[in-house]
Parts: sequence; C-alpha cells; structure tokens
Amino acid sequence: MNNIFNYRRRATVDVNVGGVMLGSSHEVRVQSMTNTNTDDIEASVAQSQRIADAGGDIVRLTAQGVKEAENIGRIRTVLREHGCDVPLVADIHFNPKAAFAAAAVTDKVRINPGNFVDPARQFKSLSYTDEEYQAELQRIHDALVPFIDICREHHTAVRLGVNHGSLSDRIMSRYGNTAAGMVESVMEFLRVFVEQKFFDVVISMKASNVVVMVEAVRRVVAAMDAEDMHFPLHLGVTEAGFGEDGRIKSAVGIGCLMSEGLGDTIRVSLSEDPEVEVPVAQKLVQYITGRAGHDVIEGEVYEGYDALTPQRRRSLTVLDKIGGRKVPVVVASCAPEDIAGKLKPDYYFADGALTDGTKTYPLVSLADFVHDAAASVQFVQVAADASKEQLQMLKGLENVVVIATAANMNVTGSLQAMLHTMVSLGVDCPVVVRVNYADTDTEWLQVKAGADLGTLLLNGFADGIWLEAPHYDSQQKVVEYAFAILQAARLRTSKTEFISCPSCGRTMFDLQTTVQQVKAATSHLTHLKIGVMGCVVNGPGEMADADYGYVGAARHSISLYKGKECIERNVPETEAIPRLVALIKANGDWVEP
Repeated sequence: MNNIFNYRRRATVDVNVGGVMLGSSHEVRVQSMTNTNTDDIEASVAQSQRIADAGGDIVRLTAQGVKEAENIGRIRTVLREHGCDVPLVADIHFNPKAAFAAAAVTDKVRINPGNFVDPARQFKSLSYTDEEYQAELQRIHDALVPFIDICREHHTAVRLGVNHGSLSDRIMSRYGNTAAGMVESVMEFLRVFVEQKFFDVVISMKASNVVVMVEAVRRVVAAMDAEDMHFPLHLGVTEAGFGEDGRIKSAVGIGCLMSEGLGDTIRVSLSEDPEVEVPVAQKLVQYITGRAGHDVIEGEVYEGYDALTPQRRRSLTVLDKIGGRKVPVVVASCAPEDIAGKLKPDYYFADGALTDGTKTYPLVSLADFVHDAAASVQFVQVAADASKEQLQMLKGLENVVVIATAANMNVTGSLQAMLHTMVSLGVDCPVVVRVNYADTDTEWLQVKAGADLGTLLLNGFADGIWLEAPHYDSQQKVVEYAFAILQAARLRTSKTEFISCPSCGRTMFDLQTTVQQVKAATSHLTHLKIGVMGCVVNGPGEMADADYGYVGAARHSISLYKGKECIERNVPETEAIPRLVALIKANGDWVEP
C-alpha cells in the first residue's frame, strides 16, 4: 500500500496551542485572522468571538509593535471573561520586540523567517562567502534563543511561517525566489528550535502561486524527514482572493496536500469577512478527512516519478487539441445552447456522444470498445479499477482519448493509481478526467471539485477535465468552475487573475470594496495578473509575479507597481484606480472592454 494512492495522515508530534492540540493524533483544526485594528480592543474581541462562533479553532491577530502585541493579551483576557477560550495567535513581521512581548501574553506567536532577523526585502542581490553566511546563521541563532526562552517560560507555541513573497534578500541571493529557498529559510530557524529542545512549533509555507505553495510544503516535509523532524503543518494559499476564485484556488492547493495526508491546521484566506473563511475550511477538512478508512487502492508508482515536482504525463496529441503539450480541455455535460457566457467548454456531452460543435464522437465503455483504425477518434470511458490487461488494450493507439472515472471514494487516489499504471505500461493516450458530484450547494461543489481535479492537474495526470454536477442549478457556473480550477493550477488562463490578500489589521483601505472596484475596471484584461494588497509587509513580494499592483502605503494612500517596481507612491485612494488604468495604458497592456 502506497500513501500516494491511499489516504493516511502524516505522523507528527503534538503541539499545544492554548489548550487546542495540533498534530496527527487530533482533528485538522480550522483557523482565521481578524482584520480589525489590534488597538481597537472592542472590535477585535467582537470579531474574534464571531470567528469562534463560526467554528474557528484558533484566531490570529496582527501585532505591528509592542503595544499591539500587549493588546492581544488584553483581548484574550476579555474573551475569557466572556466565556470564549479560543486560542489567540500574534502575527509578527519585522519586529522581534513585538514577538517577545506577544510570547508572554498570547497562545502562539507567528514569526516570519524572511523578516524576523533579516531586513525588509529590497530585491537586492547580495554576495556572501561561506564564512560570512555562517556568521548570518549565528546571528539568527543569537536572536532566536532569547525568544525561545520566553516562549518556553510561558508555554507559548510558535509558528514559523514562510511566505514566498517575503523571502529575505539573503536567501534570495543564494537560492533564488524558489520553493527550495522557502525551505532553507524555515530550516535555518527550525534547527535552532530543535537544538534548544523546544518542540511546540508549527510550520507553514505559503504562496499566492498554488504550484509554488504545493512544492514548498512537499519539500519542507522531505527536509524535515531527512533530519528526523515531525512538526505539524499549517496549510494555506495566501492572497487567494475573493468569491469563487478564492475558494477554488484554496481548495486546489490545500486539497492537493491534504489528499497526501499533509496538514494539521488550515486557513482558507479570502478577501472577505474572516468568519466567512471558517465554513469553507470546514468543508475542505470534512471532505478530505472523510475518506479515511476507504477501500485499499492497489497501485505502483511509475519509475522515475518525481513526487516533489511532478511533470505532466507524456501523452499523444489527438484532434490537434487534446493531450501532448496542449492546454487541458474542458468537457461539459450540456448542450452548446446551455452556455451563454464568454467561457465555453471545448466539448459538450449529450445523448451519449461528445461534440465540439462541428463533429460528434460517440462515448463507449472500455468493455464495449473495439478499436477502429479508420475512425478519426474514439472516446473510451475507463474506470480506475480497470485491470492491467484491459489497459494494455489501449497501448499504441493514436486515435483514442481516455475518459477516466474514479472507482473509490478516494477519487484522487484511485485515478492516480490507474494513471501510474498506464505510464508503466506505456499507454500514452490522452486522458480527460471525469468526476461527477451530486452537490447542489455552491461551496461544497467548489471545494470538492477544486480538491479532486486540482490534485490530478498539479500532479500532471490530466489532459482535460470533465466536471459534472447534474443537480446544480447553473451549468454555466459549472463550466466557469472548471476553468477556474485550471487557472488555479496554472495550466490554462481564461480570465484576469486577481491576487488579493485576506485583509488584516495592517490593511490601509477597505479591501473588499476596493477589490470589487479594481475588478470592475480591469476584469476584461484576461492576459494580466493584478495584485490588490492591503499593505507593504507581503504585498510587493506576494504579487511579484503580477503584472500590476495596487498596494496600501499608508492610511487611504496607495502605491502602484509595474511588476516588482514601484511606479507611483502615495497616490490618494480616490485617484488610485484611474491612475492604475492609466499605468496599464501607458505600458501598452490595455485593451478596450
């Protein structure tokens, strides 16, 4: 039995966060973060209570300085007086003094290895000799030991939270802006905690790019395993965004890792009210962990498979559209007239056949399949429990497209087992993955489809996706969700990508309203990625691969970016969106709606 195919939680040590236990012996915990000003005790208490009432197991608050850190202790006291014992986490950036203060009054302190000791990221290239680099590591050690001592004294847990957007220039100069750099950034800190025998530590590796986030988590697990470390993981896609995009993007990244047994606490980061995040995360946890104890899936990993950075399975190209290096196609179970929006599937399925609008191709089961060399193409439906002998029938056929369906409640495990077998047998027909959901609830459909189809796409096992939801009230939306899953997996861009943070106490403007306004002005620019970030802590870094950025600089004051470069500083908020449009036009990237 192989864990690539069979669901089982990764074994970890226990970590106590204010009475809430994290680790593989406990349920996966759900958390959120307030977006109130931490100086506003009343508002922060009220929002923390709302998160707890929604089912949040842990609440995080930002602490820019010592005063804000101490305020979290006051917020905790008031919550306890109100009968709410939800653990509170202080979120620290750039300010070790705030971390020291928070460690004495909160349940957990999150520090970022990218900016706890190193200065703020300036995208500068630095050069170190090996001796100089060792001196930098000693500086980290010396800064951490007193912090660890305070955490030990007060029984305060620690989250080492690396963000792709806030790697230090020191790490960037040696490792680049990579998942490997993220891993080394956290391992430098983690080795100090282990040396000091402090084990109440949780690890997170976050990025707005789902592919980078998934790779970073896999790599840090491998790095910890190599050094006999087994700390719990916090999972999240940072700056996931708003609405369906934020939910689907989070489900793709978090769901992929959870399906591999990773993750002990999660946060779905949405540019919405914090308590709204909780039920989405709960659904994701329920769906993935609910497959525990499923029927055993037999399978063998194909030779040469890279579990850290899977490559797309080699396949033939059929109809000059499906497979090979073509973007994955979308199939929908409806007629062409049912889809009125801009996003249209590549193939429609009705009356037992697929059509691209011009030609029709019957769909046959593998049991009924007879190869016709003269046919232009044959679509063959294959269940994931097909035998090797049955799959072998498809070897060498250049005009066949496989429609793969699951054969186990563990959808991703069963399909991946079959596809590994196909690779091992040398069966290189393109594969479209077909998954059917009975859900009528929007969030449930987004979460399930994002987790299942996203996992298969990120692992290189789909030349197309066929998302079916026959009871859902809008087939148009089902098609849009399929395209959103492909975009989250960075395999097919169909609309403007908005990278927007979930908002916190550092946010300099009304994020939810602003995201909607920026979308209204630019959502027709399907060739662009646009970042809308509340502050400069992670903003310029997390949106570094965005084409343009709208970043809070001060209260109601905005800085505008082209890529990594700040073009205009301190633009009044009332003028910022027209100036963003003007910047896009000035660089030749504007097209009229």
